[in-house]
Amino acid sequence: MKGDRVEIVVESGGDVLRTYDVVATKAGRRVEITNRRGVIEVSEVTRTGTPVRTARFMASRVVALVEHPMDGED
Repeated sequence: MKGDRVEIVVESGGDVLRTYDVVATKAGRRVEITNRRGVIEVSEVTRTGTPVRTARFMASRVVALVEHPMDGED
């Protein structure tokens, strides 16, 4: 749903941590997370399941994966 957000914290060498956000930007879109063969894939998908935007990270480098669902209050 619009407003869903996933925050990914990745170790990029030494003490350096980088933060990435994948956000459902339009109504009807959602954010899905998959983990295959040591790769974490975070995708913004449409209602029909078509990926719009995808971010891929090596699972060994991911420090944290935080899901922020949309607030149900309008």
